[in-house]
Amino acid sequence: MNKVEQSKLKNINLQNLPFGKFFTDHMLEADYEDGEWKNVEIKPYQPLLLSPSLAALHYGQAIFEGIKAYKNEEGEAFIFRPHDNYERFNISAERMAMPKVPEEIFMEGMRQLVELDSAWIPQLPDHSLYIRPFMFSSDEMIGVRPSQNYKFLILLSPTGPYYNAPMRIYVEEQYVRAVPGGVGYAKAAGNYGAAMYATAQAKQKGYDQVLWTDAFEHKYVQEAGTMNVIFIIGNKAITPDLGAGTILAGVTRNSALTLLKEAGFTVEERPLSIDEIIDAYKAGHLFEVFGTGTAATISLIKELRYKDFVMTFDTDKWRTAPTIKSWLNDIREGKREDKYGWMVKV
Repeated sequence: MNKVEQSKLKNINLQNLPFGKFFTDHMLEADYEDGEWKNVEIKPYQPLLLSPSLAALHYGQAIFEGIKAYKNEEGEAFIFRPHDNYERFNISAERMAMPKVPEEIFMEGMRQLVELDSAWIPQLPDHSLYIRPFMFSSDEMIGVRPSQNYKFLILLSPTGPYYNAPMRIYVEEQYVRAVPGGVGYAKAAGNYGAAMYATAQAKQKGYDQVLWTDAFEHKYVQEAGTMNVIFIIGNKAITPDLGAGTILAGVTRNSALTLLKEAGFTVEERPLSIDEIIDAYKAGHLFEVFGTGTAATISLIKELRYKDFVMTFDTDKWRTAPTIKSWLNDIREGKREDKYGWMVKV
């Protein structure tokens, strides 16, 4: 372990931090060469020296994860459900023809890194230490094939609230995020790059994000921007199912569904059409719509537009999404019993 001589932390105010702008003193780096992982090191955060012929820059063989660490009221550091992200990371690696990262490097390396930079975890409401493990192909040659060499890193970034205000969402009908048989279920870098144009078009219309629909009929909803999405219809919490492989199996999604069951809702994971959503809205049965994700946790949706039909919601009167968000935050901060064993002590 190679430590910095002097921390950057004294020059940074940890209150109301923008997402992903500041990084801690250290990072983890490892190389996959000759069929094995080697050169595993925690070192000062620093630039990488990369060849212009780096395979990842040309063919997009890159994946990542998003995890968060928190401090409880006693100042102890915990990571939220890291093993779920570790398993999903290797599912993404398999889909992208990349080597699996051993648990010792991913989990123990992350634990040591967070422990070393634990002073960077903001002990403030809606704040956390965002953990970004990622891997990319590092062959220095041009040729369309899986690389023989890879680089794995973990970065840490203190962050505040991701979405401060309830969102306006535009239902996307032209562009698609994923198709059956594709890489929608993998947390591949290219998924996000391909989504940016449609998102920019929605923002030009005054919306914050798009609600993706299926590739064939543009009828069944999938994800809301970079988040999973949940609809409270009557006494049911309904979210698109994962069966087609077009939706990321969100850790926050899974957590929210677990807590919704605890709150007394019937949870349904199934295909959900925009027509069913509109019918429920017109009948007065669509009570809440919210996104779930590691960065955002729970994000309220105050407006949903499909063609020329606009559905609006008074989020100030909502009870379900704010309650689930509060329960999640309380579990993470040690204020509510962690009955599901989600928090892993650093």
